Amino acid sequence: MSFIEFARKRHSVRSFKAQSVEQEKIEYLLEAARIAPSAVNFQPWKMIVVTDKALLNQLQDCYPREWFSTAPACIVVCGDHNRSWKRSSDEKDYCDVDVAIAITHLTLAAADQGLGTCWICNFDVRKCVAALSIPKHMEPIALIPVGYPSNPDDLVVEEKQRKPLSDLVEYR
Repeated sequence: MSFIEFARKRHSVRSFKAQSVEQEKIEYLLEAARIAPSAVNFQPWKMIVVTDKALLNQLQDCYPREWFSTAPACIVVCGDHNRSWKRSSDEKDYCDVDVAIAITHLTLAAADQGLGTCWICNFDVRKCVAALSIPKHMEPIALIPVGYPSNPDDLVVEEKQRKPLSDLVEYR
């Protein structure tokens, strides 16, 4: 399978089996994120793996969607702006960029393992920080629920609507 075919296979899953995810598979996802590139290789991220039911219930308060409660695991990806690289010409902070690259690696690795994920950014950050006692210097950037898709049809991906390259690329 080509990379493009594989990348098209990854999609957001919003319904999970109750089956827990094997520790080896979780570690595979984390390793994929660990080896992701980052500006100056600073790797300004921390991943909090939540599998404890009580903590998963608290995360449900951060993102109160019924489907989210079906995930047997959630990886909370945090950025550390104190450790991220800043461009010298304008002090642009690359923390969010670096974290996004790591999450992309993680979600692609999940698809490789037959797992579903969904990238969630629309959550209550304050509740997340409180639920997981995240230190002030860390920012929760995304919640990534992880699990086995509950419906076999979730493994079949329909063609996604994407803009044509001509709308996204300019040659000079």
